[in-house]
Amino acid sequence: MAALQPPVCEFGWRAPDFALPATDGRLVDLALARGPKGLLLMFICNHCPFVRAVLDRIIRDARELASLGVGCVAISSNDPVAYPEDAFESMQQLAQEHALPFPYLFDETQAVARAYGAVCTPDFFGFNASGELQYRGRLDASGRVAVADARRDLFEAMREIAATGQGPREQIASIGCSIKWRDA
Repeated sequence: MAALQPPVCEFGWRAPDFALPATDGRLVDLALARGPKGLLLMFICNHCPFVRAVLDRIIRDARELASLGVGCVAISSNDPVAYPEDAFESMQQLAQEHALPFPYLFDETQAVARAYGAVCTPDFFGFNASGELQYRGRLDASGRVAVADARRDLFEAMREIAATGQGPREQIASIGCSIKWRDA
């Protein structure tokens, strides 16, 4: 499995709308996911070693960002036929086991991942209160192994976005496993 990096942030790009089923039975759209100070939208999945290595940090940051008025949502767009561990039922189990503090959504058609230009898991998109992209970078310096005491790049960027509406101009791309696209 080759590690991929998403492109750098396209400042001001507008978040496309979506409406996807969540592991808790709700239908979640962009408006519901947003917080008053912004939105952190994450493409993750159950099986990815990069996501597994940092899931506890994602959960920690999402809890802290909620207190700053930033909404958080995670989307899995992987093909569950090729990767059964990423099937909706497995997503529900992971969400329950880890008490995810954000909606975990299933992009069965992969249309949302395509609309966002998602490349890998994890792939982070940080939007300001106006729905403009301000961050597309890494969580921290961790890769397939969590780095102890790593600088919290994502959290610090989202805190800045919540306070000022602007993200940092210097960003380091995330790294992860490719989105597992369905065969055409």
